[in-house]
Amino acid sequence: MFIDQVTITVTSGDGGAGFVSFRREKYIPKGGPDGGNGGNGGDVVFRANAQMHTLLDHRYKKHYIAENGQRGSTSRCAGKWGDRLLVEVPCGTLIRENESSEILVDLVRDGQEYLVARGGIGGRGNAEFATSTQQTPRFAEPGTPGETRTLFLELKLIADIGLVGFPNAGKSTLISVISAARPKIADYPFTTLEPHLGIVRHREHGSLTVADLPGLIEGAHEGKGLGVQFLKHIERTKVIAILIDCTDKEYFSRFSALRHELVSYSKELALKPYLLVLTKSDSRPTEFDFLLDEFKAEVDVEIITLSAVSGEGLDTFLDAVWHLVS
Repeated sequence: MFIDQVTITVTSGDGGAGFVSFRREKYIPKGGPDGGNGGNGGDVVFRANAQMHTLLDHRYKKHYIAENGQRGSTSRCAGKWGDRLLVEVPCGTLIRENESSEILVDLVRDGQEYLVARGGIGGRGNAEFATSTQQTPRFAEPGTPGETRTLFLELKLIADIGLVGFPNAGKSTLISVISAARPKIADYPFTTLEPHLGIVRHREHGSLTVADLPGLIEGAHEGKGLGVQFLKHIERTKVIAILIDCTDKEYFSRFSALRHELVSYSKELALKPYLLVLTKSDSRPTEFDFLLDEFKAEVDVEIITLSAVSGEGLDTFLDAVWHLVS
């Protein structure tokens, strides 16, 4: 199951209390204070993990609590510090304060860490309060409490290529052919309900990450259909591949509608490099060449024709995408 937003609560550990004690040793009947300090509470730290691709783990566990610091002891022994609590999230996770929506951090690099709640400070033992005028202090400090914060986690997928198109444009079939991703595919009209990521290895260049995003409909930027729920994932892609079913024949109107949805959602999307892909070329209509010439006259962008079934145009598509990503 793909989960891309959750609300959780984190609590760092409380600081341990200082200790009150006095030195008791043979032949030293009036030893001084020797109570140790309490240990600090554990911090709560978030870390980006490239092996994770969903916030599903955090949907069922809503509260994360770090370990408390331990109390001080005799002979000036300090209490053990609480272990820090490490919470792992996928790369591309945006962490916000739940109430104010203030962005705390955007974890985009594998291994990147952010301290979100600092542990409480351990209290001082009575040995710390001994002075020339107060040689037998009989008190110690309590530790300070940890922090509790309610956070909103939002995942925006990080990919080199984002496949965008109306339902049944062939996005899922394409990603299943060029990568090991296995989204649902069927011979009847439907749309993918959650994004899929695939790793594509091409020639000697290396690899690319491809995201198959759920199909858009007109008005998606206003929340219609799956709407903004998945449009946000396109923001992090480096290149947008707009897929249009070549059997539709209304190429230009389809392209215009898709561009309008992207631009209306975010001006940044309008600036991203993109290319046009006419899919299902193995089922092209008889007037395809004429329609394609008309389409090329209307748009000033590279157009690639391919068939994920027959393999026609796949290498051309991957070469073009690699060039744009580079």
